[in-house]
Amino acid sequence: MTTLDKDLVLKTLSSVIDPETGRDIVSSEMVQGLSIRDGHIGFALEVGAAGQAKEPLRQAAEVAIQSLPGVTKTTIVLTAEQESQAAPAPTPKPQGVSGLPGIDAIIAVASGKGGVGKSTVAANLALALSKMGKTVGLLDADIYGPSVPRLLGLKGKPDSDGKKLKPKIAFGLKAMSIGLLVDVDTPMIWRGPMATSALSQMLQDVDWAPLDILVVDMPPGTGDIQLTMAQKVPLTGAVIVSTPQDIALIDARKGIAMFEKVGIPILGLVENMSSFTCPNCGDTSHIFGHGGARETAEKLGAPFLGELPLHLKIRETSDAGTPIVAQDETSAQAQAFISVAENLVKTLEKTTVKSAPKISIT
Repeated sequence: MTTLDKDLVLKTLSSVIDPETGRDIVSSEMVQGLSIRDGHIGFALEVGAAGQAKEPLRQAAEVAIQSLPGVTKTTIVLTAEQESQAAPAPTPKPQGVSGLPGIDAIIAVASGKGGVGKSTVAANLALALSKMGKTVGLLDADIYGPSVPRLLGLKGKPDSDGKKLKPKIAFGLKAMSIGLLVDVDTPMIWRGPMATSALSQMLQDVDWAPLDILVVDMPPGTGDIQLTMAQKVPLTGAVIVSTPQDIALIDARKGIAMFEKVGIPILGLVENMSSFTCPNCGDTSHIFGHGGARETAEKLGAPFLGELPLHLKIRETSDAGTPIVAQDETSAQAQAFISVAENLVKTLEKTTVKSAPKISIT
């Protein structure tokens, strides 16, 4: 029986020729981030500025892969992170914040996919850092699905001094979101450049300073918009949020690889929805599995920041606009977020964190 491995997949893909260059997609290094797991093959096809014009090439690659025995699913996405195939790789950015005086650190809270509770984690993490005596801001960079106004109970347009917008204040946090600038029911039908421009304005044109830490709730996923944001925002590092199950961890690894590509340190992984304690009998269950994020962090050489529970109280307080860390700091649920924040601060204080871990997602 033929083994479905990396060499076989790459050999198959080498038969796919780009008609514009006459070269196959493997030797021209268009295939990036190849992942093979339980019959599911996924990778990115880097096509430069051509974008969707290369859709026939993507389809040809998909047909070639699906011809292999044992393939159950394919995920092939077009990416345009290079202007051309000859363009140099992006230069890693130094740590620290440039161009944003008065902000000591900017931390992205990200996930490889939606539905893992990233925004809830970002809001409670920011509040936990504030409880530790830090001056903290929370920027909602999820342009298409802003959650921070609901999470923090914020309403109304932000004030302005004629030069810069004034961030809203909630539970001691400075906060800004596109959800405060447009009507809540207005769909964000924006192309990539518009989205990144909006993010740039919320960074540069908001009176954030002084801040010890600005927490950025990133959009879910690892597409062009997320990559561009990671390149444009002067991030100190990134925190990756995942649930324990394998499908979420696959996407988490993609998120880590995205930040690694642009030289941003991974400050740690957080396992959200790690356990559920029955309010009636007190038994603890691991609905989505357990320990996957910790194991992934160990394999990738990244810090593991902690586990967060799946609990009705977290959902209720989030929906009510009074996150659990703000409403009940002494509760076990809030203490879990505070523990993650404490571990994050320890990671930030380590002078050995100079670059993102070199990670392979194959």
